Amino acid sequence: MKKILIAIGVFTVAFGVLWSTRAWSTFQANARTAKFNEDVENLFIGLQKYKERVGSYPIGSNAEVAKALQGDNPKNVIILVGRKTEVNEKGEFVDPWGTPLRIYFSDAGVLVRSAGPNRRFDDSTVMDADDFIRSN
Repeated sequence: MKKILIAIGVFTVAFGVLWSTRAWSTFQANARTAKFNEDVENLFIGLQKYKERVGSYPIGSNAEVAKALQGDNPKNVIILVGRKTEVNEKGEFVDPWGTPLRIYFSDAGVLVRSAGPNRRFDDSTVMDADDFIRSN
């Protein structure tokens, strides 16, 4: 009887550890997704303010867009993009997983793409693609 109770106890503890690990992973994934959405929304607002004050969206790479928002533009206008937006050592805006964002501009608006948790940009044919794409 004692062995059965010990086995049940071990099973219960193991199940609890597995469940809490999965719950923690889900919580972290949801928090990073929410952070991405908030960061991109702030970036959209900043880019729209930039367009209103300078006359067009900034051009160039991610790092050049970041520099333009920080005042390196024809009118020397500094645009604040919400709270401190994460940038890497190259000055590029990065997603919550540390990968540089891809920013695309058109006459219709802006599209921002994140590589997501796997940190690689996937095309639509990949079954486990986890990229995030947002447009304004």
